[in-house]
Amino acid sequence: MRKYFLTFALSMMSLTAFAQSDYEKIMSDKIAKLETTRSTDEFQALANDFDRIGKKEINQWLPSYYAALAYLQKGRMQMQSGKMSELSINADIADKYLDQAEAIAGKDNSEIHLLRKMAYSLKMMENPAERYMTDGMKAMEELKKAETLDPNNPRVALIKAEDTYFTPEQYGGSKEKGIEQFKTALEKFNAFKPKTALDPNWGKAEAEYFLSGAAK
Repeated sequence: MRKYFLTFALSMMSLTAFAQSDYEKIMSDKIAKLETTRSTDEFQALANDFDRIGKKEINQWLPSYYAALAYLQKGRMQMQSGKMSELSINADIADKYLDQAEAIAGKDNSEIHLLRKMAYSLKMMENPAERYMTDGMKAMEELKKAETLDPNNPRVALIKAEDTYFTPEQYGGSKEKGIEQFKTALEKFNAFKPKTALDPNWGKAEAEYFLSGAAK
């Protein structure tokens, strides 16, 4: 009987290890695609993929986190193309996924607060004149929370640099100031080590893009 239970326990351990390995492989593949995707349709497809993974892996916060990131990147790409009417829609969907991620990871997660900042900024850009004092202020609060929780988070430095780069001089920003902040962000990226292979590690290529002068 003892031998039977030992065999059963070892079998269960093997199945669990296999399932975990399968999860990590699928997630790694999808995260890599998230870094290279350049179309709204592809971002939507990836968001759907992460949603399906999250429904299966109910104790993992990262699928919901990456689903939110995919919607935010989709919205940012729409904004770059001048398609402003759906920014709030994508941001609201991202927020729902961030609620799911936070329910698992907890409220003291710098990465989640940073995406909340990005969501509020996306909403604001739908109508900056009307929404700066509401969504704009909430975005600043979330950015501050993200930085307080992890001052060395390179993605926080990256988003701060973006904000400065695209803010006119009369409001305290400039391209020159932004470039200096991108340099700081890149230094943090070079020193950064994610907790696991699946944890957030995006953004370095964007900092390098701005520092290369390609954004001009």
